Amino acid sequence: MNSVAQHLLEIKKELPAQVKLIAVSKTYPVDVVMLAYEAGQRVFGENKVQEMCEKQEQMPKDVEWHLIGHLQTNKVKYIAPFVSLIHSVDSLKLLQEINKQAQKNNRVIDCLLQIYIAQEETKFGLSPEECVALLESDAYKQLNNIRVVGLMGMASNTEKEEQIRKEFRELKKLKDRYPAFKEMSCGMSSDYKIAIEEGSTMIRVGSSIFGKRNYTV
Repeated sequence: MNSVAQHLLEIKKELPAQVKLIAVSKTYPVDVVMLAYEAGQRVFGENKVQEMCEKQEQMPKDVEWHLIGHLQTNKVKYIAPFVSLIHSVDSLKLLQEINKQAQKNNRVIDCLLQIYIAQEETKFGLSPEECVALLESDAYKQLNNIRVVGLMGMASNTEKEEQIRKEFRELKKLKDRYPAFKEMSCGMSSDYKIAIEEGSTMIRVGSSIFGKRNYTV
């Protein structure tokens, strides 16, 4: 068994039934990503629209593609025909554009609202207050070609487990205010076990499956 398949199966073995694994394939070439596909993985996450479109062209059509990186409104049209879930919606404007492009493709696109939970300046996302205001706005209620199915968050890049846990708890608390929200996407290679304990239903794991990334490619 190759190491990608081995890592994948080891992670899947320890996941509760209600948790979906998003294999984060960004920066890895298609032949490496296909090792995970051949081992049974069907859900892949990409950060960049162009890379996602290129891989979608080359890989089998039963792959479920999740956009997990920051999304610009002018790029939505490229992924609207096939994307399964957009994790990183951080504004009403972006939601309106996704709705518009979904309509053109005769689809309803599932989305997660990205909530800013980390104590860092570098992460995107809505504050909990902005999230509530968006969901209660008339403009949001007019969008018929998107479905917000939950929330996404990224914890601070820290060794402090209690802080990470606290941030995931805040996300869960907000999610629980909305009975229709089924998904909570949080937890990466370094903290997915804590995320699962705090209620995550989707974990985004890349390097623990595929190995160290080479960003010079």
